[in-house]
Amino acid sequence: MIFITAKFRVLPEHADRWPEIARDFTEATRAEPGCMWFDWSRSIDDPAEYVLVEAFRDGEAGAAHVGSEHFRAAQRELPPHLAETPLIINADIDQDEWSRLGEMSVEQARPGAGS
Repeated sequence: MIFITAKFRVLPEHADRWPEIARDFTEATRAEPGCMWFDWSRSIDDPAEYVLVEAFRDGEAGAAHVGSEHFRAAQRELPPHLAETPLIINADIDQDEWSRLGEMSVEQARPGAGS
């Protein structure tokens, strides 16, 4: 799987509207056959920062994403709303879904849970 995390620093005047601004790109990407997830979160420390966590089935799916018309449209439409070029981490990992975070197990945290 291609696993990507990107930080988008949005201009303050566009920060509250960012989910709407990025909606078409988000919906089109989620509809791609090779997209496993494409999820935005807003930073609790900086309301102008959004973090995008995305995953694609493989390199072919990632290449199809970058070559898509909606990606090219996002390249034109999103940067005017940004304060700086987004930061990215991109990794090919041998996994195909989320794993449980055992160190934060709900069953261990709740007395009597799971019994």
